[in-house]
Amino acid sequence: QVQLVESGGGLVQAGGSLRLSCVASGRTFRSYAMGWFRQAPGKEREFVAAIRGGWDNRQYYVDSVKGRFTISRDNAKNTVYLQMNSLKAEDTAVYYCAAGPNPATINQGAEYDYWGQGTQVTVSS
Repeated sequence: QVQLVESGGGLVQAGGSLRLSCVASGRTFRSYAMGWFRQAPGKEREFVAAIRGGWDNRQYYVDSVKGRFTISRDNAKNTVYLQMNSLKAEDTAVYYCAAGPNPATINQGAEYDYWGQGTQVTVSS
């Protein structure tokens, strides 16, 4: 069983930055792929970014955040981060952290076994 706890959300002006953190319980963290998803009001959940586990560490991003967001992980701290720069109003959403044993399709939420409760990010224009 893996428990995930996100933090770091908040209110920021457009053009600003935030760093989200997700702390995972359990000894299998380093082998799990970690993903960030978001859901805006009235919209479906959307893939944002992911990073492979083990020795892989490949990173993946949705096109709309490439060049602005960076996902990273610190296996010693069981933590995955999402650095978000140049934020836009359309980035406003609840951001969720997810973990899975190396999903075949990294951007599909159904491939992840564990989810956090989410953290609100609001970008004012």
